[in-house]
Amino acid sequence: MRGFRTLATPAKYVALVAYLVFLAFPLLWLISTAFKPPQEMALIDPTIIPAEPTLDNFRLAFEQQPLARALLNTLIIAGTSALVTVLLSIPAAYVMARYRSALSRMTMLWVLLSQMFPFILVIIPLFLLLRDAGLYDTQLGLIIVYVVWSMPFALWMLRSYVVGIPVELEEAAAMDGAGKLRTLKDIVAPLLVPGVVAAALFAFVSAWNEFLFALVLLRTPELQTISLTLVKFIGAEGVARLGPLAAAALVATIPSLVFFAIIQRRLVGGMLGGAVKS
Repeated sequence: MRGFRTLATPAKYVALVAYLVFLAFPLLWLISTAFKPPQEMALIDPTIIPAEPTLDNFRLAFEQQPLARALLNTLIIAGTSALVTVLLSIPAAYVMARYRSALSRMTMLWVLLSQMFPFILVIIPLFLLLRDAGLYDTQLGLIIVYVVWSMPFALWMLRSYVVGIPVELEEAAAMDGAGKLRTLKDIVAPLLVPGVVAAALFAFVSAWNEFLFALVLLRTPELQTISLTLVKFIGAEGVARLGPLAAAALVATIPSLVFFAIIQRRLVGGMLGGAVKS
């Protein structure tokens, strides 16, 4: 048994390293391709490290497509969607956690069921609703769609956090004369920070990477997001301009990586905590 344990520990580390390599390889290949000149990408035996690194792919990417404008559009849409999702989810999650009733249970059931709907099932009704409301082909319309689509996950996570907060803290605040809004702002909200960070990042990354809704609901080129702009590097015949596409995709990946690098500890703690509290 001791010999088996001795062998099991190195095997765990080997499996962990293999898994990390598996996860990191697409990003490494993307970085490698972004800095390769065309002649290196045409080699029969490709290499990970470019022999003659170049920045021409980045120059061509920004010259061929309006990447800067697409990044700004996506940042506005994703950032606003994440902010609104969190602001609406905090009070709603509080009410669902503290005022338990048949309506609250039905609401949570509907929240879970809504996550089972595929995008393609709701895209036509959304298109018709936004068109009739005058919000088709607008950033506001797309933001509303992203908020509605992200809120069920945010509600579920934040509700678990609210349930985990002792009611005695709120009772003490009420004895001191604090109202419900002040209690929510000064007592509950600070304790929800890990969950709020996780929910906000989920909403931001989902909106940043989303493609189908943006494809159907945005028509004006000046309003299009980065995911729609990346597709334009692929020609009508299906042939991709691989170098500029890799460079543009790397630029589009940087904001998400920066967010994860800055608050990764809060993100992991928030997601695990929200998952186990009840």
